Amino acid sequence: MQLGTRWTAGEQPPAAVPQELHEQLAAVERDLPPGTPAPRWTLTWLEGRPVAELDTGVIVTIDRTGAVVVRHDDEDEFA
Repeated sequence: MQLGTRWTAGEQPPAAVPQELHEQLAAVERDLPPGTPAPRWTLTWLEGRPVAELDTGVIVTIDRTGAVVVRHDDEDEFA
């Protein structure tokens, strides 16, 4: 079992966050509106794959093929 972790956008991701996600996490953070309070990321694990979700609903994960995917929580993952 792997426990999740939380951190604030703009901070260095914790060691538990796979390096493969770091570039896309930073890209999402660059698109945040300036001057707003920094949202927080939550890292969880689903079927052994990392899922980082920002409070805004943006999700960064690794799909079954190993590709990093960015989507929004209202998008159908299997569409």
